[in-house]
Amino acid sequence: MKERHLIIGAHIHNRGENALKVQKLLTEYGCNIKTRLGLHEVAEDYCAPGGVLILEMAGDDAVCQELARLLGEIEGVEVQKMEFRH
Repeated sequence: MKERHLIIGAHIHNRGENALKVQKLLTEYGCNIKTRLGLHEVAEDYCAPGGVLILEMAGDDAVCQELARLLGEIEGVEVQKMEFRH
C-alpha cells in the first residue's frame, strides 16, 4: 500500500477574529497534526491581518477530513487539500 501525505491549507482572512477558533481546533486535533506551519506578512511597521496555515496530517483519514471540514466552517477561513501517495 502506498504511503499517503495529506496537506491541509487554510487561508485565514482575519487572524484577530479567527485565531482562537482555529487554535481550539488545532489543539483538539493535535494528535493528527504532524507538521504545522503558519505564514503571514510582517514588517517593522506592519503585521498582516490574514495568513496561511499549512498542516501535514497523520492518522485516521476520517478524523483528518473532519478537521478540514470544521476549519472550513469558520467564517473567514478558506480550506484547500492536497494529497500525495508514494
